[in-house]
Amino acid sequence: MRKISLIALSAIGVCVFSAFYTQKSTWQDLFDGKSLKGWKQVAGDATYTVENGMIVGTTVKNTGNTFLVTEKEYGDFILELDAKIEGDHNNSGIQTRSHIDQQANNGKGRVYGRQVEIDPTPRSWTGGIYDEARRNWLYPLDLNPTSKSAFKKGEFNHFRIECIGNTTKTWINDIPVSYVVDTLDKTGFIGLQVHSVGKNGEEGKKVYFKNIKIQTSNLQPKRIGKEIYVVNLEPNTLSSHERESGYKLLYDGKTTNNWVSSNKNVFPEKGWSYDQGELRVHATEGTDIPRAGDIVTKELFSAFDLSFEFKLTPGANSGLKYFVVIDDKNKDWPLGLEYQVLDDVKHPDAKMGRDGNRTLASLYDLLTAEKQPRFLRPIGSWNNARIVVYPDNKVEHYLNGVKVLEYVRGSDEFKKMVSLSKFKDKPGFGEAKEGRILLQDHGNEVSFRSIKIREL
Repeated sequence: MRKISLIALSAIGVCVFSAFYTQKSTWQDLFDGKSLKGWKQVAGDATYTVENGMIVGTTVKNTGNTFLVTEKEYGDFILELDAKIEGDHNNSGIQTRSHIDQQANNGKGRVYGRQVEIDPTPRSWTGGIYDEARRNWLYPLDLNPTSKSAFKKGEFNHFRIECIGNTTKTWINDIPVSYVVDTLDKTGFIGLQVHSVGKNGEEGKKVYFKNIKIQTSNLQPKRIGKEIYVVNLEPNTLSSHERESGYKLLYDGKTTNNWVSSNKNVFPEKGWSYDQGELRVHATEGTDIPRAGDIVTKELFSAFDLSFEFKLTPGANSGLKYFVVIDDKNKDWPLGLEYQVLDDVKHPDAKMGRDGNRTLASLYDLLTAEKQPRFLRPIGSWNNARIVVYPDNKVEHYLNGVKVLEYVRGSDEFKKMVSLSKFKDKPGFGEAKEGRILLQDHGNEVSFRSIKIREL
């Protein structure tokens, strides 16, 4: 065997070390600590200065949202920085893959795109993802409430933002906060926001940014726990993270393999369509056409995390029921706990029941959803619903990422709600150990998609 010299081995070692060092040393400074070289101010009239190695943004009264943005655009990247914000009611954010409409805002321009929130208010949504000037909130922190404590008021906090492919993930002080899968914006600029201040707002409040660095090659995504909830905006798909976490699609956009009629063991021949990316019940109200009837899952479920998107037509009524038990007596009108799907403005059901407990996202005829107007989307738009049933029978309803109600099945309070409802004469209503998921045919056109579930 030919001997390898020590000199050759040393050379090999140097090459291996150099390759390793090169691969790991891909961070680039976005801020030189001395000037705003590589950045430009757009949209509003707040001020940005460089002080003691930091970018300092300061609020100015009667000006709109202001942004300091990179002159360069970025695609896939990992961004890290430290940020601190003054005041209890101030607000800021970090734009990612963003853009500007130069003609908007009377020619001053309007920035739009995904923003990582900096929020010192009691709401505590720092690290959540907001779609600035476009789609509103994508990842409110009701979806990850344990992460609200990651942000430290009045201190510098470390932000890590990964934008790789269609995914955006955030960490605050090394705690995972949000995870969004989105097809919009493959590239765009990075921006630092100073929020607008009205005539009664706090002028002179500051936001501090420092240690701003970016990686654009040799990206190594950080591991994120399986328990983090993923907002997946790609219809009827599961991300690799969702699959690893145990989610499965109840509707894949093409087939009805998981569904049958509530009163037959086959999917309805008419009245429902399913092969164009939407599971749609067709309108029959006001016609001589009989209803196709409800559809239910073939499987039974007990504890689960279920989400789905729905789209209403004007005046429409429908719902998703869970813990549905079907027998010969009720197969035509199966009973179950219902997440109400309703046009609150045009359908009369919204005015019935008690205290609005038949309105959108409510537990039908039992408990009213506490909705915030800014999270309501227009009729004809897709809305996201989520129902979580924990093993201890605690249940939560969400609408567009915000929790709107919670209750405990079988509790004294729950039984009291049932006793005051139309289900008071139904023994054990809503307390089945397991049941089917049901989509309701109420005679109106309503569409569903991205129906997915994870058993807990």
